[in-house]
Amino acid sequence: KTSYWTGSNRQSLVSVSTMAQPNHRYGGHRDLEAVIDMDQPEMPTAKGGSRFSFTGGLEFTSLTYTVVKKQRGVGGEWEKKDVDLLHEITGYAPKGCVTAVMGPSGAGKSTFLDALAGRISSLDGRVALDGVEMSPSVIKRSSAYVMQDDRLFPMLTVYETLLFAADFRLGSAVSPSDKKLRVDNLIEQLGLTTSRNTYIGDEGTRGVSGGERRRVSIGVDIIHGPALLFLDEPTSGLDSTSAHSVIEKVHDIACAGSTVVLTIHQPSSRILQLLDHLIILARGQLMYSGGPKEVTAHLGRMGRKVPKGENSIEHLLDVIQEYDQSEFGVNALAEFCLTGLKPRKLAAEGISTVSSIPPTPVGPGGEDFDHSLRSQHSKSPWSGAQFTPSRRPRKDQSGKSQNPPRYGPEIVMGTPTPLSSISVYTVNEADYLSPAQRASATGAPGVGINALGHRGKFANSYAAEVWVLMRRNFTNIWRTPELFLSRLMVLTVMGFLMATMFIKPKDNTQGITNRLSFFIFTVCVFFFSSNDAVPAFIQERFIFIRETSHNAYRASAYVVAGVITYLPFLLLQSAAYALITWWAIGLHGQFVYFLVMLYASLLSTNSFVVFISSIVPNFILGYAAVIAFTALFFLFCGYFVDSHSIPQGWKWMNTVSTMKYPYEGLLMNEFGGTRNFSSNPPLDGNAILENLTISVVKDRKWRMVLYLLGWAVFYRVLFYLVLRFASKNKRK
Repeated sequence: KTSYWTGSNRQSLVSVSTMAQPNHRYGGHRDLEAVIDMDQPEMPTAKGGSRFSFTGGLEFTSLTYTVVKKQRGVGGEWEKKDVDLLHEITGYAPKGCVTAVMGPSGAGKSTFLDALAGRISSLDGRVALDGVEMSPSVIKRSSAYVMQDDRLFPMLTVYETLLFAADFRLGSAVSPSDKKLRVDNLIEQLGLTTSRNTYIGDEGTRGVSGGERRRVSIGVDIIHGPALLFLDEPTSGLDSTSAHSVIEKVHDIACAGSTVVLTIHQPSSRILQLLDHLIILARGQLMYSGGPKEVTAHLGRMGRKVPKGENSIEHLLDVIQEYDQSEFGVNALAEFCLTGLKPRKLAAEGISTVSSIPPTPVGPGGEDFDHSLRSQHSKSPWSGAQFTPSRRPRKDQSGKSQNPPRYGPEIVMGTPTPLSSISVYTVNEADYLSPAQRASATGAPGVGINALGHRGKFANSYAAEVWVLMRRNFTNIWRTPELFLSRLMVLTVMGFLMATMFIKPKDNTQGITNRLSFFIFTVCVFFFSSNDAVPAFIQERFIFIRETSHNAYRASAYVVAGVITYLPFLLLQSAAYALITWWAIGLHGQFVYFLVMLYASLLSTNSFVVFISSIVPNFILGYAAVIAFTALFFLFCGYFVDSHSIPQGWKWMNTVSTMKYPYEGLLMNEFGGTRNFSSNPPLDGNAILENLTISVVKDRKWRMVLYLLGWAVFYRVLFYLVLRFASKNKRK
């Protein structure tokens, strides 16, 4: 017989027999004081000949999440009150199993999932994986979180979506051929072979089905073989067949060695057969934790009998709702889970109070206490203890059973102990191998902390991240050219209109007015033409949040890749307008400067629009904000009121107006010098600039380009700061 320590303070010991296979070490709860000794001379076996045991997983202890809410007091005044969205939740999610978090609406299922995934900064409690306590940053690196909404690029195929995910998550350590091989295997595993080259699609483009789309979302997050997989309502919005297919694939992922935790609202009977472990919540408190088959026994110990033909889990949810609507509340059921104190019976008509399990013997606390293994009164603490209760009565040397009545087999099998998953999990030799040994034995990458611990915070170098993002951006632009082509078409058409309207202005006062009108209208066209870029980032925001929540790439790499991607397209748009208007109108100065200033104008306005789109919640407010600010920039650019005549309190608006710099720069390029633009009255270029209170210094026009590029950089930096610190899917 071999003994292993299971408590972090080494005060607890589990002794199990090692007749058939070597044992495994687990991390246990700090408060474990009981010594459980269950010798098994004859090891129980499953059909395959393996004994049942537990080989680690995710443990959580005393998880509490408190928020401050405003509520009306007795006198009708608003008062701040601390409210626990999660309250002292302790339990575990076994490795290699699917753990489902269930409960009525408002139970705290999504909040609990966020707590386990490290998405709550002010969480109290402890989360450990395979006995090792994990910080939120470590959880992010070793887990995957599939959101309820499928946020994918609609014009990428299934294969391209998963391949880009492999590039982000696997890094340069894995060769391109190995990445493609892993993607091919994943597509086959998820049942997406027939949809391999189908677009994801959206409302305007026909693509994959809802179930296939959900499986792609799962594949994006598991491409790197995470030790933990969290899914928020993976069956939401799917029909019964698609929902079952999704959970079936999730079950296969769990069987490969991952710890899977998902929230689910109303699973069908077929889906229930795929769930290995249940965690039922209500009002942020734990109502039940154990296997689906043990729910009936749990209800029996409460004094409730499941009606014939009714699902035991649904009946438990009904009981929870009944207590929630009663004067006792769900606290009574939470107390029963924690201490074994049976809840008060409800005197409601039609509710059965006949127990299907014989009552437990009277103990120190009287008849209202449950003395099963999970109860504190049986000296086996509820939270995180690693022990394996025998499925057979313990025998002495004479072969007679020595188990007390309260440890009868029906109670052991019916009690949701921290190891109730023993009824669904079969141990094999691979459970005792290290990730490296498992990889060499099976050829598959090992999962777990050790498998991912060698990686840095990001899988790729900075340059590699930028390159992958650029490739994806170019692919999306090539598949959705509407934004680029529409802007190019607008500038091309406006260039022809301007060229024909202001063609060859004469050298008189009317000609000077026409030139001024052309330049101010050109500046307005270039700034307003970028407003259609408002929805661009708003549509990508949730994809960015999902990808960066697990450190797929850096926020700065996303910003740099976006700038580089649009540089050639903005240059083409500027060149098209400049080539059409320059010679048709007969402009003066340097053509290169004219082109560079138009290019810088597009860069600055694009940066401004992208920044605005990052701080507004939807594109409607985005359009309103961009139009309002553009109108203010137009008002203070110096065309209506020159910069020296603007009231002192508003001069700062002239400085921040990005329209000021292209307007003054283009006029300097056109009128700079001593060329006569009017003979009656005689006016040369410098005189016109002086009348407009614009500098006549020869090289100052290039400063305007630098100022404009400086504003472009400034808005990109603000955009990065918003992405870095304000675009996080994390609760406070």
